[in-house]
Amino acid sequence: MEILIKILQLLLSLSILVVVHEFGHFAAAKIFKTRVEKFYLFFNPWFSLFKFNFRGTEYGMGWLPLGGYVKISGMIDESMDKEAMKLPPQPWEFRSKPAWQRLIIMLGGVIMNVVLAFVIYIGMLSIYGEQYLPTSEANKYGIAADSLAKEFGLKNGDRILAVDGKYVEDFNKIPLTLILEEAKTIDVERNGEKISIQLPAGSIGKLVKHKSPLFLSVRIPFVIEAFPETSPARDAGLLPGDTILGINNVVIKYFQDFRESIQQYKGQEVAIQVIRGSDTLNYPMSVPEAGFIGVYPQQQMDAFFNLNQKDFSIAQAIPAGMVKTVDGIGGYLKQLKLLFSPEVKAYENVGGFITIGSIFPAQFHWESFWRLTAFLSIMLAVLNLLPIPALDGGHVAFLMYEIVARRKPSDKFMEVAQIIGMVILFALMIFANGNDIVKLFK
Repeated sequence: MEILIKILQLLLSLSILVVVHEFGHFAAAKIFKTRVEKFYLFFNPWFSLFKFNFRGTEYGMGWLPLGGYVKISGMIDESMDKEAMKLPPQPWEFRSKPAWQRLIIMLGGVIMNVVLAFVIYIGMLSIYGEQYLPTSEANKYGIAADSLAKEFGLKNGDRILAVDGKYVEDFNKIPLTLILEEAKTIDVERNGEKISIQLPAGSIGKLVKHKSPLFLSVRIPFVIEAFPETSPARDAGLLPGDTILGINNVVIKYFQDFRESIQQYKGQEVAIQVIRGSDTLNYPMSVPEAGFIGVYPQQQMDAFFNLNQKDFSIAQAIPAGMVKTVDGIGGYLKQLKLLFSPEVKAYENVGGFITIGSIFPAQFHWESFWRLTAFLSIMLAVLNLLPIPALDGGHVAFLMYEIVARRKPSDKFMEVAQIIGMVILFALMIFANGNDIVKLFK
């Protein structure tokens, strides 16, 4: 059921992105009185799920959910309609329009994807506002470092001060900042002393491969919220609301530290100290061989920290949405840059539809859905501007050449370039989705 929910979210998001993108080309073409022969959601080799004609344009839905397209008269595109290109140019055709108009038509899809992200961010900020855990607040109990963070030199209880000398306001953005900025140092406070940790060579590549949200987390007091069906802790007398204080009179205040420490007592009898109200109590129990005592901790961040919550009016959401859109574009460009980093070996982590689908939550949640759709819209805009023939960016590159050189590339050249571009795109698509399949078997 969870997989089905992820698939449905992916298809809905892709449908929105494709329709908006193709509408950008469609609307620009109509503005300049250029005939649009087809407007399709998804591809339709051999047959369409449905189609209808309206004012000279065939609208339809294909069965292959790998994108969509508009077929513009007089344009060399993926349809490779060579016979039409042999006929004399007509005034309503793409090839008959001035270069600046053709440039706007080709940029229409990218522009609409950026506009969509902008509109989504405005809506999300005005409806949900923005909430995050400030790094200064996360430092209340110090961090919990996983194995990779410890390999880098971090320790449980460290307080993050800066990344490459810059303070990161949102604690949860620290790992991404380390990757995108290719950081070299992390400044921390440890036992009241400021320490600058030099990240080891290859750390960014390890972070990209790590993919664990627990690389850096916040330590929290170990407050019992509930028990699983089998629980030595409950059988020993612990209750929801108790705060676990330590093991065998050794003070261990925080959940993450307790989880590590209890592993040392597998199969042994221990005494667990808890605080209940104003009393400190001891409960003897036997630790199972698995090393867990059967407790669900309270993990709601607002129970331990003051989260930064900011609400926005529509007027305030517009500039804030613009900032988030620009930041999103900049962030994705930095991610693309990592593809060419020999340290990161990002090609190993390139994924296709399975990877994209996996980022959606297992339960449908509108805020998460729209946040991910905005991100994917920015991703689609940036990728489409890459100067690869068959992508919008390839057409834009040829049009820029035409504007500067004052002459068009030949139709034969455009046909060959389109074929090369399609081969490149299919190869990339096979590689990305092949990576997904390999990861599934691993």
